[in-house]
Amino acid sequence: MKPLGIAVMGAGLIGRRHVERVMSEPGTVLSAVIDPSAAGRDFAVTVGARWYRSFSDIRGEDRPDGVIVATPNQLHVENGMEIVAAGIPVLIEKPIADDLDTAAALVAAGETAGIPLLVGHHRRHNPMIQAVKQIVDGGRLGRIITVHGTFWVAKPDDYFDISWRREAGAGPVFVNLIHDVDLFRYFFGEVEAVHAMESHAVRNHAVEDTAVVTLRFASGVLATLNGSDAVAAPWSWETTTGENPAFPRYDQFCYQIGGTKGSLGIPDPTLWTSPSRRPDWLEPLAEERVPYAAADPLCVQLGHFCDVIRGDATPLVSGREGLATLRVVEAIKRSARWGQMIHLADARATSDPQKV
Repeated sequence: MKPLGIAVMGAGLIGRRHVERVMSEPGTVLSAVIDPSAAGRDFAVTVGARWYRSFSDIRGEDRPDGVIVATPNQLHVENGMEIVAAGIPVLIEKPIADDLDTAAALVAAGETAGIPLLVGHHRRHNPMIQAVKQIVDGGRLGRIITVHGTFWVAKPDDYFDISWRREAGAGPVFVNLIHDVDLFRYFFGEVEAVHAMESHAVRNHAVEDTAVVTLRFASGVLATLNGSDAVAAPWSWETTTGENPAFPRYDQFCYQIGGTKGSLGIPDPTLWTSPSRRPDWLEPLAEERVPYAAADPLCVQLGHFCDVIRGDATPLVSGREGLATLRVVEAIKRSARWGQMIHLADARATSDPQKV
């Protein structure tokens, strides 16, 4: 099968990771690096790829089969619209956009044109997550009651030398917790209401450095998310899963899922269940390690993108899915700003806090 030509737009941290995967996968070739900066040009030279300042500069003979958009959040819609208009399938890094209205416009444009639009919530592609999904859906935990997620890391000062990371549309809620929100939706269904608080007391940037969130799902599940990029700690997806080798790895957890028959920790998916029909807190629990075949989720996601381009699959994380996750994140931001619970059904209809 002929390899697909994939262009990567954006040569920042995540863009470079995508380039590495495209260059190493047997079913793909890197057709171009698209980035207006001198650093982007130098990176393209380093990896031996064609370099373009913009998508519109691409020559006809270099037209890619698909494009991965890894530009700053604020540019996702502009970049995505240009690629959809060209009739090329696109994988856009999360979040799909930094506001709901433009995200909805992008999704509508893709659907109207019949162009596949995927969103890079790559954790859904992790084989470990797929194994946990089977357990959750299979009922081994009984009725799911509650879940907790932790994202505590200490981002260094130079991380914020890039201006967009200090501005609206960035911050740990949009950049990091959105992954957790997406996985919680994947496991437990749609969110009904959220209540959140934020603080930027450590760095005093325009965006938060810490957020505490509660979520109520339509299924009845209650969840908490606690996130901060100013805490020195081992409890986060990045430092527990080993997904990105740039991070140190600790034998800790980032999620806990609790049900009436048992519970489960992630990323070391150990299932704890009661051997009795009626669980008793004085009775020892049975411990079972959940088996799965580890794989790089970015590589799995890339393979899936190629299947979608060829027409052999439908997107696991479509534009609609990315939009639904963004809607929850927008509600979290709104709740923190207004200091009150936000009901998602009402939030879709109005942005007036007096009517929510």
